[in-house]
Amino acid sequence: YSLDELTFQVKDSETELMVTLDLKVLFEKVERLLTDKVLKGAVVCSFPALLPATKAVLFKLFKSKELARPKTSPARDIIRLEAEVLTDPETFTPVPIDPEIDIAVLQYTGGTTGTPKGAMLTHANVYLNVEQIVTWAPRLVPGEEKVLAVLPFFHVFAMTVVLNLGVRIAAEQILMPRFTLADALDLITKHRPTLMPGVPTLFNAILNHPNIKSYDLTSLKFCISGGAALPLEIKERFEAVTACALVEGYGLSEASPVVTCNPLDGPVKSGSIGLPLPATIVSLRDLTDPTREVPQGERGEVCVAGPQVMKGYWNRPQETLDQFVGEFVRTGDVGVMDEDGFFFIVDRIKDLIICSGYNVYPRRVEEALYEHATVEEVIVIGISDKYRGEAPKAFVKLKEGEETSKAVLMKHLEAKLSKIEMPADIEFRDKLPRTMIGKLSKKELKAEEIEKSKKKPSS
Repeated sequence: YSLDELTFQVKDSETELMVTLDLKVLFEKVERLLTDKVLKGAVVCSFPALLPATKAVLFKLFKSKELARPKTSPARDIIRLEAEVLTDPETFTPVPIDPEIDIAVLQYTGGTTGTPKGAMLTHANVYLNVEQIVTWAPRLVPGEEKVLAVLPFFHVFAMTVVLNLGVRIAAEQILMPRFTLADALDLITKHRPTLMPGVPTLFNAILNHPNIKSYDLTSLKFCISGGAALPLEIKERFEAVTACALVEGYGLSEASPVVTCNPLDGPVKSGSIGLPLPATIVSLRDLTDPTREVPQGERGEVCVAGPQVMKGYWNRPQETLDQFVGEFVRTGDVGVMDEDGFFFIVDRIKDLIICSGYNVYPRRVEEALYEHATVEEVIVIGISDKYRGEAPKAFVKLKEGEETSKAVLMKHLEAKLSKIEMPADIEFRDKLPRTMIGKLSKKELKAEEIEKSKKKPSS
């Protein structure tokens, strides 16, 4: 997080104490919060102390420039070192907890709605979501699994599906403090993980690594994709290359986060986010009247009820009220359910492109572009259009060494999309923007297009 983002979250959550490491990249931000009087105190832990003895010595010798000096900090009077806390003779008294009422986590979420809000997840929310996943995956053997942790634990997906699930099933966790693709592939080959939760861009990057055949990925039993829609093309190619089941799940911060998942054993439907987890109810509601449920097979807003659903937003009673319809939390996603109870996400309500009065769903355009052999990554957004009001625009990153043209891709799309869905433009980029967990991000591209439209002379 940037200093501004941290400042907002600390103030909004009323945080008084922060625990961090003595790495400059972390400590310097916390130090600013202390000196700016945003934060009342901090506990600073030793990073070298976390390492095996030999590595700790080597780190101090060769990477000492990466370490901060909290003992000489201008905020030293409100900093406590880890060693001081551990040797403190004071007796610490456990706080009584009511799991169904007391908050375990304030999970900040902004999504497409702007200002971040703290989703209040109770101890029961967090615990029961892990139990739902354990019930969903009976072939996971406690004490025998290994999880490759490529996702950061501050993200709700990793917190539940990597960290908490890993603890629950006594899995070895192979941690990557900084993700690089080559290191991840080396770790898979060397340490033989059986599980790897990730985002679609991770699986896509693995597929497009130029030396992928030189790595041994056969230890992987299950890979779970979340955080963003998993293009069908990526799923099918990944399973063909690795012989590992890659299943798509679905969730949101407000639900701790997992809501649905494709079966790890049994039928999987291409393009589906799967079935609801145990004790979870998914209801599709009318896009203009969320109190009304739509018939099976029709598009509707995905609304969720279950033991994993949050209490509400921290200090935001009106936004909490707006987010719920009875016991169901509204997700802002548009979905359909087939005759077998499998759900499919069509798009986000916020991302809908209203084109000449018709709904155009960016995901449908993206899926069609992914089917072209040269395309590695795609983002489709709505842009202002003089004649249609709004129109789709595609941003495309090609696979390494591949070439194509706008005309070729447009020709490819003609057989797959209606005229109203055809992009007004296709722009090629060397790279596409990403969020902190690595999923493709539309926000920056939308902001660019808004700025462009402001600079255009009016006709």
